[in-house]
Amino acid sequence: MAMASNVTYRDLDASEALNAIISKRLTKLGRYCSDIKHSRVVLDSPHNHKHKGKQFRATVEIDLKGNPINICQDDPSIHVAVRDAFDVAERKLKSHAKQLQSRRHRQRPDLDDSFDAVAS
Repeated sequence: MAMASNVTYRDLDASEALNAIISKRLTKLGRYCSDIKHSRVVLDSPHNHKHKGKQFRATVEIDLKGNPINICQDDPSIHVAVRDAFDVAERKLKSHAKQLQSRRHRQRPDLDDSFDAVAS
């Protein structure tokens, strides 16, 4: 099932290079978890601090069947912020998939024991 996704730029000019990177990373996230219904990426420049310099923020919102995942990363480079946000999203989706798999495996031995008790 193909997931719906959109990329929003706030206070930034749209970039084809960033769009290509984001679509590639979203496709990669889809391989880790098939429960993704929708994803949204927001790229913005929230603050102009005098001492910190220009900061960029990459926010990745992933809508799963059970619960949504929101990741927000700030960095002076928009490319690094996007990379870090997707790395965190990948780790969270892998742990989510591992939790679902462990729940399935925990339930199976109980089913096998109940069938053995009935057969005896």
